[in-house]
Amino acid sequence: MRNISQKISVPFHYTVHFTRDIFANENALVQKVTKNGNVMPSKILCVVDSGVCGAHKGLIHRIVEYCGRRRQALRLVCPPMIVPGGERVKNTGIYVARVQESIQKYGLCRHSYVMAIGGGAVLDMAGFAAATAHRGVRLIRIPTTVLAQNDSGVGVKNGINAFDNKNFLGTFVPPYAVLNDSDFLETLSDRDWRAGTAEAIKVAALRNPQFFRWIERHARALTARDRRAMEFLIRRCAELHLQHIATTDDPFELGSSRPLDFGHWAAHKLELLTSFRLRHGEAVAIGIALDSTYAKLMGMLPERDWQRIINLLVNLGFTLRIPKRFQRLNGCDDPSLLDHGLAEFREHLGGELTIMLLQGIGVGVEVHEINTRILSESIATLDRVCPSRKKAKEPFVWTGLRQPSDGCSRPIER
Repeated sequence: MRNISQKISVPFHYTVHFTRDIFANENALVQKVTKNGNVMPSKILCVVDSGVCGAHKGLIHRIVEYCGRRRQALRLVCPPMIVPGGERVKNTGIYVARVQESIQKYGLCRHSYVMAIGGGAVLDMAGFAAATAHRGVRLIRIPTTVLAQNDSGVGVKNGINAFDNKNFLGTFVPPYAVLNDSDFLETLSDRDWRAGTAEAIKVAALRNPQFFRWIERHARALTARDRRAMEFLIRRCAELHLQHIATTDDPFELGSSRPLDFGHWAAHKLELLTSFRLRHGEAVAIGIALDSTYAKLMGMLPERDWQRIINLLVNLGFTLRIPKRFQRLNGCDDPSLLDHGLAEFREHLGGELTIMLLQGIGVGVEVHEINTRILSESIATLDRVCPSRKKAKEPFVWTGLRQPSDGCSRPIER
């Protein structure tokens, strides 16, 4: 009998908005985004990161008041649901079930909204719950960290951790909209402010040498918490991520390649090995440094480009040494060792192991095997050349390497 073959294309469109003071009376962004053409008010279930509530006193009251003033357009179905921030909210299915239960209890449908406010972990969890209720309730993300605003919050992934694997359960479903409010960044710790810049370095090193040079020139401004510099970094990083998602012909990662997960095989494993004491961005910085060092030792990445990458990471305040207890390797067979992350990385996608490395800043190349001996030498190299301090008092630079000298003196380039 003759087979039937059919190709289905499903277009997705969503906008990343940039604003300040999103729940101010005069800021109508939330109302505009949720306007769906219906006569009835849009139903909204609000999920809020407890850490954000603690840092922004009165936030819950402001959300309730905001929706109350717009009751003809917005219907907050219940008081905002407060959930733990950080990986704790992803390490169990309890919070997903609570969001799903509320979606059912309050009669949300596919034209209703789950509005998630928080860091990347809360957005991941709430997104997974929304995507799996009614096979898809609309998700509005309001990211509150640098990393969520420039990376995880603008992408198409949702998920939680399970079976000792990061993001083992999840979906590929784009958000309905992303609302980046830079006011939320003001209360971040220096550690969380810095952590999000690792994803910007990642995408710049992979795709845009001009953006990489911009980060080099503005490293001092970024570490000094210059808001204008950070707003530009977030916008440009988000733009590059979205361009990648839209132009690679594999936004849902059906193949074996994850180009934007440069440095992430080690990062994900280090997060698990440290019981998530390492922030995701901190682990990504180590992963970038490790893979860049490996590429240099393999003769792929020029020495100068390697030095620029390490210099920038250190000057932004990252610690790049892998903790001694995690430095031992044994060929990917022991789940308690770092190099087992390679097997987990391959298994997560299936198919052939595919690791993105660099041949130069802005030039990525995929490899399908990792030499354990060279990997071990890479770990030792980082241990030898990188400062142990989390933030050097003076800019870190090798003798003979010309470091950009203008710091933050130049105006921000658009």
